[in-house]
Amino acid sequence: MDTSEAEAEYNAFLKKVEKTIYVDDLSPQVTDKVLKAAFNQFGDVTNIQFMPNYFESKNMPVAALVEMDTPKQAKTVISQMKLYPLMILGMPRPVRSYPAVPEMFEDRPRKPGRQIMCRWVDPKEPDFEVAKKIKYLVRKHEAETTLVLEHQRHEEEKLANQQNETLKAHYKKYELLDGAFQDGSAKNLARRYDMNIAD
Repeated sequence: MDTSEAEAEYNAFLKKVEKTIYVDDLSPQVTDKVLKAAFNQFGDVTNIQFMPNYFESKNMPVAALVEMDTPKQAKTVISQMKLYPLMILGMPRPVRSYPAVPEMFEDRPRKPGRQIMCRWVDPKEPDFEVAKKIKYLVRKHEAETTLVLEHQRHEEEKLANQQNETLKAHYKKYELLDGAFQDGSAKNLARRYDMNIAD
């Protein structure tokens, strides 16, 4: 690929970035259908890409890139989400949204003219100690995050089950009342207790 083609590909990618928003603090129960339904009210969602969660053993995604049809729609979503929490299974969550940046995309093309250089760090160098500390902090953060997410997932599953049971109970009441109106039981009871009911 020559330089002009690489630049054209990267410029097309930057236009995609302008239309994309980054959302995080998602419930593990969120699916692409849920996200699409939530964001379609602001415009047309063209693509949803869940981001890998490298800090959690089960790799449950907690963030996603949502591509809208236009940059204007993406800006609208971001401004609206500052005002209102996203509802997932009846539970409001402080889901945050930000404009996406190129580094968030795993499939981003290489920036023309950019070079990546790697080198081994000798144990005697000061950078070696810094790398060791970073490695330790990453492992500590992974353990803490896994514990918090597991607790959060358990609480949300419990709440979702409670909401489903409540919904089923309300639907049974509705069916019972609807049946009473259909077979005339409600009118018989109303006549007996001298009450007026609407047809």
